[in-house]
Formats: sequence, structure tokens, C-alpha cells
Amino acid sequence: MSECIDKAVEEFESQGHSISDIKAVGITNQRETTCVWDTQTGEPLHNSIVWTDTRTSSIVHQLKAREGADELMGLCGLPLSTYPSCTKLLWLLKNVDKVKKAYEAGTLAFGTVDSWLVYRLNGGADANIFVTDPTNASRTMFMNIHKLKYDDRLISFFELDVKTPKLNLPKIVPSSHDSAYGKLASTKLKGVKITGCLGDQSAALVGQCGFTPGRAKNTYGTGCFLLYNVGEKPVISKHGLLATVAFDFSPQGIQPVYALEGSIAVAGSSVKFLMDNLGFFRDAAKVSELARTVDDNGGVVFVTAFSGLFAPYWYDDVKGTLWGVTAYTEKGHIARATLEATCFQTKAILDAMEKDAGVKLEELAVDGGMSNSDLCMQVRFFFFLFSSPNVLPLSRRN
Repeated sequence: MSECIDKAVEEFESQGHSISDIKAVGITNQRETTCVWDTQTGEPLHNSIVWTDTRTSSIVHQLKAREGADELMGLCGLPLSTYPSCTKLLWLLKNVDKVKKAYEAGTLAFGTVDSWLVYRLNGGADANIFVTDPTNASRTMFMNIHKLKYDDRLISFFELDVKTPKLNLPKIVPSSHDSAYGKLASTKLKGVKITGCLGDQSAALVGQCGFTPGRAKNTYGTGCFLLYNVGEKPVISKHGLLATVAFDFSPQGIQPVYALEGSIAVAGSSVKFLMDNLGFFRDAAKVSELARTVDDNGGVVFVTAFSGLFAPYWYDDVKGTLWGVTAYTEKGHIARATLEATCFQTKAILDAMEKDAGVKLEELAVDGGMSNSDLCMQVRFFFFLFSSPNVLPLSRRN
């Protein structure tokens, strides 16, 4: 991390700029990815568990059968699934001795990637800056989405102890703050303040200027994430979507803003699958070229459920399925079906959002690697118009 910062500063300077031009830095990060470390030593206790990891599926099934499970979504905006951070933490407590011992000793720190980065950038245990922002905290299932505070009912449901404390949770602070995130303790930027933090998908919404209700963005990255600004009150979905915090700029006099989110686990990673696992091409950018070698998908359908199906279905235990294959199926048909898979799931999310939002969709911006595929965006454009014929999407912004 330090090497990365220093290399970036060197490049910045090579372009004729000065370090003194850098007044502050910000952080954006994967949200649900879970980190644990010891509060006394500052040392990590296990590898991070990434957001797509499905090893928690058995824990999820047990939790769904627990009394009170049907009340969680109304409090935190998320359904029980392998996606949020809470189940990853429970898996670590159940399976990793170092984590269990730290919990019993009261020295276990839990955080999403932002908390770990801020902690380390400030010098670790010495400064002990242990914070998170609402866009990340809203992905743990520990935060009451209406109050932007940890909720005793949620934490009790997962049978965790934060009062003794056995588990240490990061303090929730606004997404932008001039002092809460501390400052860099080393590197060429030593002393520069960290003044903001947003989970990656919220950062994309902000980057697309989605500041008002009805503005939305869809990021076609490893997964695909459609965030739809719904204003200053959360909307608890009845159609398989997530309620999340879009951003909290309250120190600037702006009320916290919420979004509905449709999360697709597999998007760009399905193209990587064709490249790495099946050897269809050597460059992921070639997927559209291959898909255009055929006129249509030839009846091939690809459900890319490599990590289960996320919104609006929330089936944790389904597997990827490719069907409609005949003796005439070519690589191009499969490539085309792979691109269409993300578009079909996006269409399902748009349909759900139309039912849930209560706010007219005005604009949908797109970004991320797959948005470079003209074919994928043309299919998406058709579905978008089919869902919202009176609305035109924004141009791509990469």
C-alpha cells in the first residue's frame, strides 16, 4: 500500500506537479469484503473474505430459520445472504482459532476494507483510528439504516457481544469529514489528511453526479451494481432489492442520501471465465468481436450464477447453467449469451426498481469495463427503453 502511494506520487511529480498540490486524499473500496485484526498488536488475524465468497451458505440457511430473521431487512435494508459482511464474520469466528481467541479476549477488531485501510494509513495500533462510513457500514447488517447507527437488535440476532466488549466495531462517521479519518502516518504523503470515504458503488454514483432522486448508475465491473437515488429516506424493497446509503455529506450541510441497489454477482468475471477457463480469447476486450461473429445467441442461454444469484432473486445455492447448446453452437453464441446474461439480470433489476422506487427514473449512467462493449450496451439500451420508454440513458463515462 505504501509502495503504491509512493509510486503514484512519483508519477504525479513526473508530470510537473508538486506534492504540495495534494491537499487531501480519499478512499473508495470493496464494501462487504471482511477484515479482522487484533486491536493490541494491529496484526491481521486471517485473510480477508471477499464479497463474492459463498463459504457462508450453510450459516445463511441456519440464520434464515432463526426467530426474527424476517424482521432484519426492515432494520438494515439487506436480506440474509452470503453477500453482507456479517455472515463472513460468523464464519471466521466459527472456523479460525486466532479469531475466536481474539474475540474471547476482547481484542477482535472487525471492519470492511475502508476501516482496515484507514487504520493502517494512520499507523495502525499507535494512532488506533478505527472508523467506517455509512455506505460501508450499511453493508454489514449491523447498522440501522434509518438511524445510521449500530442496532442492538441486529447485533443480538447474530449473537455477537459488543458490550463487554468481545467484538470491536468501527465508529460510524460521515462519508466526508475533515478530521475523523486522520492523516497518513508515512509515505511521501505523510501528514496529508484523509477527508473522505465511500464504498465503491456509492463512489461511482457520486462520480456520475447522481445527487438527486431519480438519478441512477450501473457499473459493469467484476459484478454489476445499479444504484438508484431515492432521496433522504430509505426505501425498503418489496421486490428483492437492497436499501443502502448513497452518501453522507452531512458536515457540508447535506442530509444523508439513500439508494435502492440491484446487485449482480457476476458480470465482467463471466468474460474472464470465457478467457481464463475456456480459452475463448486472450484479451477480454475481444468478447464483443467474438460475439459479433454470429447474428444472435443461437438459442443459447447462460445463467452466470458462479456465486449464486443476487438481486432480485437471492438464491445462494444455485450454480451457473449453460443450456440450449446444440451441435451447431459456436464460441460466438456462447460469448453473446454471456454478455446478454448481465443485460437480462439488469432488466430484472430495472423492473423491480420501477415497482419499489416511488421516484421516477430520470437518467441511467453506465461505467465499468463491460460498458466498453458496444454490443452489451446496445442490448442493455434496448432493455432500458423497454422498461422505461420515456427515459433516455446518459452516455458512457469511464
